[in-house]
Amino acid sequence: MTSFDSAPSTLANPDRLYLEIPEIAQTLPQRPFSTPGACWRACLNQMTVEAFLPWLQEEHEPRARVWTSATTLPSVWEFVNGTAISGDGVRMVLIPSEAIDTEELRVPQEWVDIPTWTADYYVSIQVNPDQGWIQILGYTTHQRLKTRGFYDAGDRTYSLNADELIHDLNVLWLARDYCPTELPRAEVISLPAMPLTQATNLIGRLGDGAIALPRLEVPFQLWGALLEHGGWRQRLYEQRQGLPEQWSVPRWLQAGVSNLGQQLGWGRSELQFASVRGMRSAPATGIIRRLEIAGTSYELQVFPSPEASHPNGSWRFELRRLTANDLIPAGFTLRLLTEDLQPFENNEDRATEAVECLYVDVMLEPGEGLVWKVDPTPENYDREILRF
Repeated sequence: MTSFDSAPSTLANPDRLYLEIPEIAQTLPQRPFSTPGACWRACLNQMTVEAFLPWLQEEHEPRARVWTSATTLPSVWEFVNGTAISGDGVRMVLIPSEAIDTEELRVPQEWVDIPTWTADYYVSIQVNPDQGWIQILGYTTHQRLKTRGFYDAGDRTYSLNADELIHDLNVLWLARDYCPTELPRAEVISLPAMPLTQATNLIGRLGDGAIALPRLEVPFQLWGALLEHGGWRQRLYEQRQGLPEQWSVPRWLQAGVSNLGQQLGWGRSELQFASVRGMRSAPATGIIRRLEIAGTSYELQVFPSPEASHPNGSWRFELRRLTANDLIPAGFTLRLLTEDLQPFENNEDRATEAVECLYVDVMLEPGEGLVWKVDPTPENYDREILRF
C-alpha cells in the first residue's frame, strides 16, 4: 500500500490522498523525445502512473491498466500531457502538474474531443518530484468539463476551477455503484476522415523536431484525426526522433524485427501449419504477435502467401488460437484496411461457426501499408501500420 495515512507536516492539505512515487519511476524515461519539454512531460506522467495505478488496482479496480498500452505512451507524451487508465468499463485520464498553484484543472483538448480518447473522468494530480509524492486534488466528469469548463483556443485546453472538482476520489466509485445510469460523458462529434496524401504531408511537416508544439500548428480537426490513428501518431513520433522506417515487414523478415516492433509484441518465427480449411500449408518464415481477447490467447501471423503466383507481392494474415487444436469461436472477424482505414474487396474473414483459423490473402505494391483489426477487439489494441 503506497498511500500515506497522513501527509507529511510540510504539506498544505494533510486530509487529501498522497501517494508515494516509486524510486524506479523517478528517473528520466528511456525512450527518446524530440524536446526537453516533451521529455519532462513524459517523466511527470510516468511518475504519476507508477504511483497511482498500483493504488487503484489495490483499492478499487484490480484489472485497471494503461490505455492503450505502456509501450505506446511515448507517442502520446511526445505531444500531449495526460495518461488514460481503463478498467471494468470505466476510463479516467490522469492530468499531472508540478505547479504549486493548484487552482484549476487544465485538460488538453485531445482528451476531451477525440472520440476514442475521451474518458468518463479526469483526475487532477499535483506531482512533487523532489519529495517523491503525488497529491490527488480531485476529479470531474467529461460532461461537466465540456459544459462548465472554459475552453482556451490559444492552447487548446479545457479548464475547470478547483472548487468545482470533487476532491474525494472515493465518491467516484460510490456514484458508479448508486447511480449506474448516470452518463458521465457528453456527446462528441466524430472527426472527419483524412486522406492518405494529406496525412503524409502533415507527418512530413510536423515531423520536424524543431517545431516545439506541433499540436497547435494545424486546425484541431486535422490534428485530432492524425493523432487518433495510432499508426500515424507512431509514425509522427518516430519521424520527430529521426528514426528510420520501423514497420517494414520484408525488412523484419530479412534483418529481424525492429526494437519498436518487438516492444509492441512482434517477433519473427518459423511457422508450421497442419492445414488451412483442407488445404495443406507449407512452412514459412513470418512475423507473429500474441493477442489477448476476452481472456484467451491468440496469435496473429503474417507471412508470404503459400498460394501466391507472385510471392514477392502476396501476403497472408492469419489468426489462430495459441493452444493447438482449439478453435476460434463463431462471430470473430479478421479485417484488413488500407493505411487511411478504407475497406477493399475481400479484406476480411468472418467465422460463422467455430473454425481453426481466419485468414486474408492480399496482393500489395512495394511500400504499401495495411492496418489490421480483429473483432472482438484485443486488449491494448491500437492501430498499427505494417508496411510491405
